[in-house]
Amino acid sequence: MRSLIVLPTYQEADNVATVLFRIRESLPEAHVLVVDDASPDGTADIARRTGEEVGGVDILQRAGKGGLGSAYRDGMRWALARGFDAVVEMDADLSHDPRDLPRLVGALVPGVDLAVGSRYVPGGSIPAWSWSRRILSRQGNRYAAAVLGLPVSDATSGFRAYRASRLAEVDLDRVRADGYGFQIEMVYRILRGGGAVVEVPICFTERVRGQSKMSSRIVIEALVLVTWWGMRDRLVSLVRRSKPG
Repeated sequence: MRSLIVLPTYQEADNVATVLFRIRESLPEAHVLVVDDASPDGTADIARRTGEEVGGVDILQRAGKGGLGSAYRDGMRWALARGFDAVVEMDADLSHDPRDLPRLVGALVPGVDLAVGSRYVPGGSIPAWSWSRRILSRQGNRYAAAVLGLPVSDATSGFRAYRASRLAEVDLDRVRADGYGFQIEMVYRILRGGGAVVEVPICFTERVRGQSKMSSRIVIEALVLVTWWGMRDRLVSLVRRSKPG
């Protein structure tokens, strides 16, 4: 499959060269699109120089910090416009191991539309997290699964591969969430559209260099959106059942 790896960046000068080299080693045939949100630390310049060395790297520079969900949507549109068969989401901070890429893309066998790199299936792990962060993440995923009826253990995972033909059926202009909310919404939309999702175990490693982009706003946004989608679905179901005939 012709695969595009979408790599959003903001202030990842310490990591971007390393992750690009490791991607090229693990999945030599893949193309990479670095979507940089005007990083003031020179991330885009480093990515461009590294891309010239390893090959198969394009840079999409945006005017400002637009958020993770927006970066992925722009990357997905870029991939669909150029006829790629698979679109991969991946963090640039080395928390996602590029050595897992062949398994993730390889999981897109016929009949599978989305392969999620999961921390919460047998073989998955998060070795460096505190117990409190584990509980927050685990319970958040369980809440999303219960409220939305998702048969997925790790809907918030940002390491995943989409079949482009299924992704093309998603109206990206209507996907507004960012961060965790974006990841959950994409799983939700793929499943509602009749797509099939599988989970591939991964080991999630906490970033070593640079600062985390996670914030309480992203967590709250996901919680509010999941609750709203669940309420809306139940209301629609009740209205349909109340109609005569």
